[in-house]
Amino acid sequence: MSAHSIAPLALFVTIATLSPGGATTLATASGARFGFIQSTPLLAGIAVGLGTLAAAAAAGLAGILLAAPSLQTGMKVIGSAYLLWLAVKIARSGPPAAGKGSAVPATFVGGACLLWLNPKGWAMALGAAASFAVLSDGPLHLAALLGGAFALAACVSLSIWCAAGVMFARLLKTPRQWRLLNGSMALLLAVSIIPMWR
Repeated sequence: MSAHSIAPLALFVTIATLSPGGATTLATASGARFGFIQSTPLLAGIAVGLGTLAAAAAAGLAGILLAAPSLQTGMKVIGSAYLLWLAVKIARSGPPAAGKGSAVPATFVGGACLLWLNPKGWAMALGAAASFAVLSDGPLHLAALLGGAFALAACVSLSIWCAAGVMFARLLKTPRQWRLLNGSMALLLAVSIIPMWR
């Protein structure tokens, strides 16, 4: 496989993982609240979740979801409830030293669940599997290729978003500024649910 043939996949996963959404908003909020090091389990969970989701879609699991509308609806409900719960936690948290809200960042499992319960993520992974199937010799090879590409791109993009959160934390000095940031992050996370229901 040549670098020329893999370039469109690299561009696709870069754009898909860098664009704002629930995962990037959560990475930014976690970086602002807890710092980069304490956010790494969350970031790793999201990256592994996205990588395994893409691999599962390429291997054919997404076909089951497309054939079972009730399963899709259940995932939307659970995923939306999880994102709203996270948004409320972010909105209610104060400055890092205030001791309010969540005392610890979201976990590896929480990050992975964010992706696995997101039908929009499944649709994106299925689209990638269909678009880039020509790059592989079969479903397992495609699963490894997409899983690795999405996980690697997510690690890079989430690190950038988390670092932006860390920079926000250095700039914010007053409780009012923290309330504005936390409220904005919570609102963005809640709004990221809307495309899931279209």
